[in-house]
Amino acid sequence: MWHIYQFPLCPFSRKVRLLMAEKGIAYELQTTRPWEGEDRLFQMNPAGRTPVVRETDKNIVLADSRAICEYFEETVERNALISGTSQQRAEIRRLIAMFDENFFLDVSGPLLHEKMKKRLVLRQAPDARMLRDAMRLAHDYLDYIDYLIDNRPWLAGATMTLADLAAAAQISVADYLGGLDWSSHEQARGWYLVMKSRPSFRPLLSERMEVIQPPGHYAEVDV
Repeated sequence: MWHIYQFPLCPFSRKVRLLMAEKGIAYELQTTRPWEGEDRLFQMNPAGRTPVVRETDKNIVLADSRAICEYFEETVERNALISGTSQQRAEIRRLIAMFDENFFLDVSGPLLHEKMKKRLVLRQAPDARMLRDAMRLAHDYLDYIDYLIDNRPWLAGATMTLADLAAAAQISVADYLGGLDWSSHEQARGWYLVMKSRPSFRPLLSERMEVIQPPGHYAEVDV
């Protein structure tokens, strides 16, 4: 049995959970809070970050969401999520990197810091300017998703790939924290509603993190 060490609003943990669910890999969740400096987490991943996945019977420990996803993509044949020609696979990985790195740096990371870490850990008020900047930049990413969906059925091409899971994982955290305005992004909203309606997404939509509650539309799946 695989165990995923994660915390509910870690977008990288969500990406791994979505991939494992889409591939039919059973797992159990182990909640950990990286900011508490748990020895258990550092023993499994010296970087001290989530997610970490562990298979106890075989003593396999994997860290870093991209490494974890690539491992399961290589070892589990069911439902390939990085497939196609070399050019198509490169496009999938380009989009994964954009959401894992740029979106997290510009949007979900600042929202997590201002709305979660400052509240639960630092006991500080959020910086309104940082929140405005994150929400402004979120519009640019949603604009780009609008463009992609205008030209492709899914973000990277004709089929759903890990790029869709990576983007949806980041967006779900930003949406939970009230950092997205969907009003002028019908294509992006339609794509995201389809992602939310997948069985793999249902556990994410049902989870809540302590005193931080999402907006009312967060769990809606009606297209």
